[in-house]
Amino acid sequence: MYQGVFLDRDGVINEVLSKRVKFVNEPGDFHFLPGALEGMRILTEGGFKLFVVTNQGGVGLGYMKNQMLEEIHSHMLKEISAAGGEIVEVSACIHKPHEGCLCRKPGPKMIMDLAKRHSINLKQSYMIGDREVDIEAGRAAGTKTLFIGDNAGMADNYFPSLLNAAEWLVSQKQSDQLF
Repeated sequence: MYQGVFLDRDGVINEVLSKRVKFVNEPGDFHFLPGALEGMRILTEGGFKLFVVTNQGGVGLGYMKNQMLEEIHSHMLKEISAAGGEIVEVSACIHKPHEGCLCRKPGPKMIMDLAKRHSINLKQSYMIGDREVDIEAGRAAGTKTLFIGDNAGMADNYFPSLLNAAEWLVSQKQSDQLF
């Protein structure tokens, strides 16, 4: 069994609701947050299996086509790989908000399906998000939770950026291996 890190996309990996970006509806709208690429490289080098779990209701609402979402994710994965990080798989819920699907966060289905497919030990894994729905999904799946932002809410810990969270996770993993 492997140790995984499940990453929300918008607000953890890339900018949203900034001066440059309101919504990510095409690859040109995708801008990595400061330190995100380095954080994913650090996690990959630290031996974590990385996954992206993201609600993308814009597809279900008709703001973009599923093909465009795939192009956005292809662009994202290429940049992450070039920076030395590796995402094992991206899972996206494309249903409309409030449609009642089982995969949309705060439901844990995306996390649990990925864990099953890739032999991930959820009790030793982490969900990193910037909204309560991310933390709720991680908790429901049985992971530890990290919040990106200045209010941990119900998360186990919080950090200002993915880079800070990655550095802490790798230091924790190294400390655990010493004993």
